[in-house]
Amino acid sequence: MDFQNRAGSKPGAAGVAGTSETNVARRERLRQLALETIDIAKDPYFMKNHLGSYECKLCLTLHTNEGSYLAHTQGKKHQTNLARRAAMEAKEHGGDRRVDWNTLRRPRAGPGLGGADGNGVVPRRQVIKIGRPGYQVTKIYDPPPSRQFGFLFEIQYPEVGVDVTPRHRFMSAYEQQVEAPNRDYQYVVFAAEPYETIAFKIQSREVDKAPGRFLHYWDPDLKKYTLQFLFKNERFGGRGDREGQMRRLDERRDAPESLNPLNPYQAPSLEPTYVRH
Repeated sequence: MDFQNRAGSKPGAAGVAGTSETNVARRERLRQLALETIDIAKDPYFMKNHLGSYECKLCLTLHTNEGSYLAHTQGKKHQTNLARRAAMEAKEHGGDRRVDWNTLRRPRAGPGLGGADGNGVVPRRQVIKIGRPGYQVTKIYDPPPSRQFGFLFEIQYPEVGVDVTPRHRFMSAYEQQVEAPNRDYQYVVFAAEPYETIAFKIQSREVDKAPGRFLHYWDPDLKKYTLQFLFKNERFGGRGDREGQMRRLDERRDAPESLNPLNPYQAPSLEPTYVRH
């Protein structure tokens, strides 16, 4: 087929576009049309990282340009995640999706309680933070037979309000966004207005909440919040079983010392042997 003397061609014009060039031109045309109709700057899930590429915070996908991100937003994965999030918000807020996540607390059980609106959502009070509270952390040890280890937290809130009671909460490593999640640790969080919320990083072990093992108390006179807890011991004989190790050490120490006939210092004394002729 003669490509140089085709009807309607002009001297110096480029060749006929192939399949790849056609696809590139089509994607560029669709990107320009999408940018004219969609304001990508207002997309809450659009983010540009430090490498110059683009990310979808909803689907955790990486894109090289804006057109790739816009094509992703029309795909099945993004639409499915949007529907899933909308259903979750509708379930948590009673069908009202127009909720400001930065100014709301967790919905309470039952409408109209404690100044809540019809959906049971309490608006967060705008409080000026005055800094972090003072604290003292002490490692504690319960003597035998339990041999449990734990912590004693003493948090000072001298400027706390009269009607405010400090609270604490245990948080897993996957609930926070300050550090990279580590399954070997958990956090204990303390909060009281107008102070900033503080957290302490502890071992990810089960806390013993039996009577007399788990204590928390707020002293309104001294303005001090106290939390004391002990960790449950591991299963006897497993790795990190401190209770089992100490028990075996005590049994070994209390056991009667056996005589070793090959040890000259532990061998029994020789008795004379009489031979009759």
